[in-house]
Amino acid sequence: MASSSVPVYLKDENLTQETRDLLSSLPSEKGWLVSQMYQFEGIWQTQALVQGIVNCQKHFEANDSYVILATLAKSGTTWLKALLFALIHRHKFPVSGKHPLLVTNPHSLVPYLEGDYCLSPEYPIETAVAAFCKGKFIGGPFWDHVLEYWYESLKNPNKVLFVTYEELKKQTEVQVKRIAEFIGCGFTAEEEVSEIVKLCSFESLSSLEVNRQGKLPNGIESNAFFRKGETGGWRDTLSESLADVIDRTTEQKFGGSGLKFSC
Repeated sequence: MASSSVPVYLKDENLTQETRDLLSSLPSEKGWLVSQMYQFEGIWQTQALVQGIVNCQKHFEANDSYVILATLAKSGTTWLKALLFALIHRHKFPVSGKHPLLVTNPHSLVPYLEGDYCLSPEYPIETAVAAFCKGKFIGGPFWDHVLEYWYESLKNPNKVLFVTYEELKKQTEVQVKRIAEFIGCGFTAEEEVSEIVKLCSFESLSSLEVNRQGKLPNGIESNAFFRKGETGGWRDTLSESLADVIDRTTEQKFGGSGLKFSC
């Protein structure tokens, strides 16, 4: 693969010597999208993401007023970024006006703390499922990530709001109002809710030229963030037997937590 075609989030040319030394001490595995991925603080990452996390740990200072969106790739991140931006800035950018979401990709409006990245399926699905169930994929283990936020949302419900993609799809307006209340941007009129839901809908965002053409600064195609906007998309990729392997593993990992997912 020519270096010019490698997305920014997979490159290692901006690594500091400190991070290079750190990487040499970390457990590593052959990656799906990169030659190596590294286990840093319990999570598997690319070299570039380790650098971004180190930068964030050194320089980011949290504030009680900050809203941090924590998701795994392909779990509704783009939709949630759009909703949060629209909710937080709805007085500055009314839906009826020239809204930034109409001309700017949600990932450009709400950047990642650790750096821009996206994961795409460029590997045999059987290998991917096996690695996923072992927790050895970028951002994994999935269950550890989810359970940490699940338990924290039960412990500190005023600080952590737990929302699933399935809940957001089934009861969009209910969940959007719930999110708005949580971040201190509650609604006073029902029509406001409907307007924001419509603006941030899959049908609206995926039809915009800014999300259909071109690339983001990190080299990722803008349309890579929009698939079908539906639940149950696994049926297009996974066989029943592979899905069963994931289901059994999930039931085992989430057992006793009180957390359940529905397709």
